Amino acid sequence: MRHNKAFNHLGRKSGHRKALMANMASSLIKYKRINTTVAKAKALKMYVEPLITKSKEDTTHSRRVVFSYLKDKEAVKELFGTIANKIADRPGGYTRVLHTGFRQGDGADMALIELVDFNEAALASAKKEEKKSTRRSRSKKAEAPKAEEAAPQVEEAPKAEESAE
Repeated sequence: MRHNKAFNHLGRKSGHRKALMANMASSLIKYKRINTTVAKAKALKMYVEPLITKSKEDTTHSRRVVFSYLKDKEAVKELFGTIANKIADRPGGYTRVLHTGFRQGDGADMALIELVDFNEAALASAKKEEKKSTRRSRSKKAEAPKAEEAAPQVEEAPKAEESAE
């Protein structure tokens, strides 16, 4: 019985599954995005996110622990170098799974898994969205000081008083 066993076994024995996850994780770290099935992408997300969290602390112990999972020296170097610097302030959610349709041969549901901070197109669109206006209308009083700051201030000449006759 498999009661209370929450992770996907992917139809493989444990040794094959561990090798698959290590290879996919090192490919994701090297290339920043990979194409795979949705089930493998979700399993990889659970596998690689704790490793990325561990890379925030650059110690010999954390490098050895990550190496025991990845089994690829170049991937560990990349993870603790460029990736750890980019995700230093992010509290979690380092990967994104995007569904891309179905595979031609067998109809498997395909997905693209990528590191969030390395997608330049999404980062550029996020910066453009920061200048969004609010849905609520602003009061005229709030807009008045902005209009005065924008216009150059010119001193008006004193008007000559008209004498009452």
